[in-house]
Amino acid sequence: MTFNPYEEKGIALEKQIRNWNDITGSPFNKNDVDCYSRTRQILMNGIEVEAWNFKHAFSRFCPDNDDCKIIAQSRRIEDEQQTTINWLAPKDQSVLETTLGYEQVAVDLTAWLAQNEPDEYVKETFDFGLLEDFDHLYRYAQWAYMEEGIDPNYIVQGQTDIMLSRPTQNHHNDNAMRLRKPYDKDKTKPQTKINILTLVSGEQQTHNYYAEHGFSYGNNVLRKTYAEIKDVEEEHVTMYESLIDPNESIYEKLLLHEFCEVCNYYNCYIDEIDEKIKKIWELFLNYEIEHLHIAAKMYKKYEKKDPEEITGDKIILPCRFMNQKEYVSKILINEIDKRMDGSEKMGYTTLDKLPDNWASYDVQKKQGEKGAPSENTTRIITLHKGRDIIIADKTLEDKETELLQKGLEKKVQAPDTVSAQELEKIIANYDSKMK
Repeated sequence: MTFNPYEEKGIALEKQIRNWNDITGSPFNKNDVDCYSRTRQILMNGIEVEAWNFKHAFSRFCPDNDDCKIIAQSRRIEDEQQTTINWLAPKDQSVLETTLGYEQVAVDLTAWLAQNEPDEYVKETFDFGLLEDFDHLYRYAQWAYMEEGIDPNYIVQGQTDIMLSRPTQNHHNDNAMRLRKPYDKDKTKPQTKINILTLVSGEQQTHNYYAEHGFSYGNNVLRKTYAEIKDVEEEHVTMYESLIDPNESIYEKLLLHEFCEVCNYYNCYIDEIDEKIKKIWELFLNYEIEHLHIAAKMYKKYEKKDPEEITGDKIILPCRFMNQKEYVSKILINEIDKRMDGSEKMGYTTLDKLPDNWASYDVQKKQGEKGAPSENTTRIITLHKGRDIIIADKTLEDKETELLQKGLEKKVQAPDTVSAQELEKIIANYDSKMK
C-alpha cells in the first residue's frame, strides 16, 4: 500500500464545519444494507467516540493554551463526524438487531486483527477475546429470535457463524487479572499500535451501547443478559488498553489516535460498496488527514522527532471486514478451554491447569450464585424452539456438546448451567421430533 497520509493535502480545519442537514444526513435501509457496511458504520462510530474522549483527556493535561484551542476545534469536528456516522442507523433497527451488528463487528474485526498482528503475545490476547465475543453473539442471537422473531442470519447474512463458545458465565474474572503486558513503544511496530487502538475503540463502544440500551427491554432475563455481557466488555476494555505502553507521551498518543483514524477511514473507503456511505468515508478521511498533520506538528515541536518514526510512512489496514469462519472455527476448537493464568507473567493456561485458589473463581462464584442470565438464555430458547439456534457448517455444529464439555469450568458453575450432557439430551430430543 503506497498511500502516505503525510503527503496528502486533506481539508483545512476551518473548512470542516458543516450544516445540520449534512451533519445528520439520512439513514441506511436496514432491509438492504450489506452487513459489512453496517459493521463499518458501527466501528467508525466507536473510533470517533474514542477520538472525542481522548481529546478531552488531552486538554485536561495539556499546559499550552494554543494547543488546547486547536484541539478544541478538531474535537468539535470529531463530534460532528460521530453524529453523522451514528445517525446512519435507522430508527426501525431495534436494539437487538443493532446488538447483533456490534457482536459481528467484534468477531470479524478481532479475527482479522489477530491474523494481521505481528506481536505473538498481542495476537494471543486478541484470540482470547475473540472467543468471548463469539459466545456473546450466540447468546444475543437466541434473544433476537425469542423477543422479536428475528432470524439472526438476517443480520449477519451468512458471513459469521453463530455457535456457542467459551461460556459467558466463565468470562468474569478478577479484573486485575485482565491486565496484560504493555508493548514497548520504542520497539513495537505501528501495525500493533493501530490494531490495539482500533480494537479498544470498538470494545469501549460496545460496553457503552449495552450500558445505555440494555435496560430497554421488559424481559428481565434479557435485561440481566445485557448487564452480564456489559460486565465482560468492561473487562475487554481493561485487557486491550493495558497492552498500550503507558510511557507514550500525550503528544505521541495524539499522533497515534489521528493516524488510527486515517487508517480506518482509508480502509473503510476502499472497501465500502454503498456509494452514499463511501462518500462519507472519503470526506472524513480528508478531514482526518488534516488532523494528523496538526498532531504531527505538535509531535515535532515537543518531541523533536519525525512522526514517521512512530507511525511509519505507509497506511495500515486495521478493519478489513470479511468472512472469518475458518479462522474462528480453528481458534474455537483449539482454545475454548484457554484461561488467564493469573501469574505475574500475565500469560495463559488451560482449565485443567488452574490452581484451586485461582482468583477468578471467587468472582464467578459470587456473580453466579443466583444464576447466570447467559445460561438461562440457553434454557429459555429450548422452550421456544426445542433447542438452541446454531448457524454454522454441520461439521462444526456437530461439535457443539464436545466443545461445551471442553470449555465449561467444572469447579464453579451457576445453578442454572446447561451441561454438555443436558444439551446433548435436548438436541437428541429435538432431532427425534423433527424426523
